[in-house]
Amino acid sequence: MLRQYLKMLKTGIKTEPVRKIVRDPDVERLGAEVKRRVDRDFAGSLAIREVDAGSCNGCELEIHALNNVYYDVERFGVHFVASPRHADVLLVTGPVSRNMEAALIRTYEATPDPKWVIACGDCAVCGGEFGISYVSCGAVENVIPVDVKIPGCPPSPAVLLAGILEALGKVRKKK
Repeated sequence: MLRQYLKMLKTGIKTEPVRKIVRDPDVERLGAEVKRRVDRDFAGSLAIREVDAGSCNGCELEIHALNNVYYDVERFGVHFVASPRHADVLLVTGPVSRNMEAALIRTYEATPDPKWVIACGDCAVCGGEFGISYVSCGAVENVIPVDVKIPGCPPSPAVLLAGILEALGKVRKKK
């Protein structure tokens, strides 16, 4: 045991030095505008409830990337909540499967007014390669009203942030 302690003392710490995160200037510009509108219209905090209506999880990976240290969407006043009762925005991914249709409608009804719905990804926007069939309702707008559509398979975090900004642009019109 003593030999291992001596080896640790002799070796020292072998980690990489901390590097400064260099952020994308377009994301910073979009984020500053999102922050300005969230502060103005939502008292500094926009709550989003993400709903997977039957996707392949590609969009979810990009949505999760919004919360990582590179994008860090929470510094712009945007955060994700676990309950639709606390949400201002529903962010729906994937084509709506028949099994998720009732759950999506109940989630929409549980979200307090005024509410906004964002369809995220090609599957949510137009049904993608699944379309309408015996197992799929297709696009989100076939089940609940949609305010903003974000195309892409999957849309990048920067495109997602631009879609959130577009939804915030519709806030004043709906209020």
